[in-house]
Amino acid sequence: MNKKIVAVTACITGIAHTFMSAANLKKSAEKIGYSIKVETQSSMGTENKLTDNEIEEADVVILAIDTKIEGEDRFENKPKLVVGTSEVVSNADKVIKDAINLVKK
Repeated sequence: MNKKIVAVTACITGIAHTFMSAANLKKSAEKIGYSIKVETQSSMGTENKLTDNEIEEADVVILAIDTKIEGEDRFENKPKLVVGTSEVVSNADKVIKDAINLVKK
């Protein structure tokens, strides 16, 4: 079954790791066959903002964050994996698999 993932990425400086981790999550999810939408919160603002409907339909949430994000309470009732952006940059495949394993439990 194709799992739906939503994610938010945000690093402390708000640029490089935010967008590298977003790109890596997308690449890894697609490689495994899962759909994903990634919201980025950076020094340039929020891009690709997740809708309430997208969050509701998601099986799991990945928060790849190194700083506080806006709207974290949107994900209260969802299985959620919280990791740092550097973990996603170095091993996004493992992060995707760990997130999906939260749903399988």
